[in-house]
Amino acid sequence: MKSERSFFRVVSAALKLLCGICICLAMVPAFGQSGKYQVGTITGVKPHQAASSAPSDVVSYDVSVKVGDTIYLVLYTPEFGMSTVKYAAGHELLVLVGKKTITYNDILGQSHEVTIVSRSPAAKAGDSHD
Repeated sequence: MKSERSFFRVVSAALKLLCGICICLAMVPAFGQSGKYQVGTITGVKPHQAASSAPSDVVSYDVSVKVGDTIYLVLYTPEFGMSTVKYAAGHELLVLVGKKTITYNDILGQSHEVTIVSRSPAAKAGDSHD
């Protein structure tokens, strides 16, 4: 009887310790992120015009992404030479806006960073001057 109680006391203490560790581990991602992901909408895609006149096998794109009230122009170079980004206008994705880069996750959950070339205020819905 006495050994049974001490066994349950040890198991109870171990479970409390395990719960405390789990709570601490769950909080780690919250401290690791300096910003938060936001919904971005790809508003335009154009082939990037390289500064040099020399032909290049690497194709890059100027991609406009609207996040909140700002439109970011980023330089995107697709992996493996895929050109599916040409058809991405209107696509929404979660982005993390930094000072010089935008981070997004691909369909496999891998993070990618693209360089912000410029940023400009997005036109408000009632600001069109037609």
